[in-house]
Amino acid sequence: MQITRRRFIGITAAVSAASLLPSGAVQGKTTEPVVWQGVALGADAELRLYHPNRAVAERFVNESLAEISRLEKIFSVYQSDSQVSRLNRAGSLHSPSADLLALLSQSQSIHSLTNGAFDPTVQVLWQRYAEHFRQHPRSNVAPNVQAALNKVGLQNVQMDGQKITFAKPNMEITLNGIAQGYITDRITQLLQRAGLQHALVNMGELRHLDTLKQHPEFAKIKNPRGAGTLPNHKIPLQNQALATSSGYGTPFDANGKFTHLFDPRTGSSAPRYQSISVLANTATMADALSTAFAVSSEAQIQTVAKQAGVKVWLVTLDGQVKTLG
Repeated sequence: MQITRRRFIGITAAVSAASLLPSGAVQGKTTEPVVWQGVALGADAELRLYHPNRAVAERFVNESLAEISRLEKIFSVYQSDSQVSRLNRAGSLHSPSADLLALLSQSQSIHSLTNGAFDPTVQVLWQRYAEHFRQHPRSNVAPNVQAALNKVGLQNVQMDGQKITFAKPNMEITLNGIAQGYITDRITQLLQRAGLQHALVNMGELRHLDTLKQHPEFAKIKNPRGAGTLPNHKIPLQNQALATSSGYGTPFDANGKFTHLFDPRTGSSAPRYQSISVLANTATMADALSTAFAVSSEAQIQTVAKQAGVKVWLVTLDGQVKTLG
């Protein structure tokens, strides 16, 4: 079976989701959650909502699914009529949604914070690598990416309240490195505003909601190259978000030498780490920074982590776990 980009992203999300293994330590009487599992933006997704009235929780699930569907019609690279897909085809988009403008604005801020390590215009790099390895499935060298790299650069995405335009021809964006976090945040906000006090929202990235601070949760880091989790590393989740990036679920070649995580400044896709997990106040920030940190040095990660107020767990290529921030 030919592996498509949707399948690549799905595998990546499954690896990320599997690394987030909540183990609730609830004080007092527990409420059985209403659980929904499915797919959002090509990623394995799950809602775990705690409410004493099951019918109310199920209504919250339906409202969340409607919001997911609405946002997918904006951000998806899989739906041909999404706003992102139409922007990529035409090179411009009139009357973009407030959500797309907001997410691109946040992308610009994180692009600046990470000195260009986060850049959603890398879609052309993915296409170049995918084409190369379709034509040369046994290749052990990277393709020539210079022509594609010339089209990469978030500074070439121009926008105002009425229009988004690419300054260079044949540019394309993918928001898969941040949109899952954004959708996770939007669903969490929707649930909180509706009065829900306890939930776990996983749209490819995980966010914990516990307004009364009575239900602490912990996550474990999955072994990126094997079964189970890494010992002695439990990450506390208290109204925070956790995102994990790992290229090993999405290699272009059989040896895993080239993955879907690109350095937008060089075009390289050789893994620097086995995985990167980021704990932040929002899933949008955690998602984008885990993407950026995958192609950043430890010194760069430490600097940005302190500026952003996040914590980072790196699994190095030799299997060490390092905590930064």
